[in-house]
Amino acid sequence: MSKTLFEKIAAREIPANIVYEDDVVLAFRDINPQAPTHVLIVPKKLIANLAAAKPEDATTLAHLLLKAAEVAQKLGLVTSGYRLVFNVGPDAGESVPHLHGHILGGRQLGWPPG
Repeated sequence: MSKTLFEKIAAREIPANIVYEDDVVLAFRDINPQAPTHVLIVPKKLIANLAAAKPEDATTLAHLLLKAAEVAQKLGLVTSGYRLVFNVGPDAGESVPHLHGHILGGRQLGWPPG
């Protein structure tokens, strides 16, 4: 089975602008940003998407959410606000089969999202 794009980034097989890393998650700037600040945060453990997560993934998911908030703070997004988005399935725009959150900020974000 071949590695996902995000597994290759975590393994340093593909370069990325990394803004945070620990033993569980990796956060890096999106190469096609949809906002002035657009960072992806991914678990290093392969979980295809949120729908594929299992009860045993609870600790990883909680860690990912807490670190997403920490990364947003580090990037200066907390005062003005930010959005954390998880796409699940093709209709939602999921394009990489590896759970990842989009941390978006730095501008007014419309609602409802498109």
